[in-house]
Amino acid sequence: MKNWEAMEAFIEVVRQGSFSAAAIKLSVSASHISRLITQLEAELGTTLLFRTTRRIRLSEAGELYYQHCRGLPEALSSAEEVISTLNQAPIGTFKMTCATTFGERFIAPLMNDFLLHHPKIELDFHLTNRAVDIIEEGYDLAIRMGAMKDSSHLSRRLCDRVEYLCASREYIDQHGMPHTLAELNKHRCLIGSKNHWLFQQDGQRKELKINSQWRSNSGPALIDAVRKGLGIAQLPDYYVNDDLTSGKLVALLPQYQYPYSGVWLVYPKVRQPSPKLQRICDYLIQRFKDNPTFAN
Repeated sequence: MKNWEAMEAFIEVVRQGSFSAAAIKLSVSASHISRLITQLEAELGTTLLFRTTRRIRLSEAGELYYQHCRGLPEALSSAEEVISTLNQAPIGTFKMTCATTFGERFIAPLMNDFLLHHPKIELDFHLTNRAVDIIEEGYDLAIRMGAMKDSSHLSRRLCDRVEYLCASREYIDQHGMPHTLAELNKHRCLIGSKNHWLFQQDGQRKELKINSQWRSNSGPALIDAVRKGLGIAQLPDYYVNDDLTSGKLVALLPQYQYPYSGVWLVYPKVRQPSPKLQRICDYLIQRFKDNPTFAN
């Protein structure tokens, strides 16, 4: 395929941010990468990259070229995998990401079970509350919470998730019970990685921006603060179900509770998802259907 090696080198330089890092990724020398890109620029008749001693920067032409080419390596890999593994067990590296606590509690155990039956899969599982760029960072699959806003990817619904506004009985005894959304301004609100809470008012979705003197991107830290009476928080059902059932926590403003938000399997938009990706998505969806915590 004409220019394929040079195109692949160019894409990897942009993704990795340097010639040396791209060379390591592609198992070649940095000088070889440099020659390939120089040849590519000569054939295209334009400069793709501006090089300095510290960094590289895309030219206008380079940015356009990259936007058109960046998905090609994955598309080729997917096409080859469709053919080579059509009747074979899943094989090769699978890179996925998920929010930390949800991943630790639910996804990691399921993927570990999956690997027991598919030992030829090499799993790279990254847990982070940061919204990663699936394409730029080379992920096969991301598990995301809430409304799906990015139409540039494909997605499948994994399960529903209900958000509860809650507080401890000690907090309610000391500060009282809010009866309207406006009254939340008078209360100690604790927030996680987002500064807004989701509600339903008059049948419409409503996002309410929350001001707080307490914030953490850790779900366990947030639920601990709620249990100890530091304030009110909105947390997913899998954090608070047991505490609500036992009475340790009290659900607040149920008349404004949003019915549910989704948990999604998100992956790059390619013509044909790989059998490996399809197998893992089917497996996770079925296991969540079998889990009474998430069964509808």
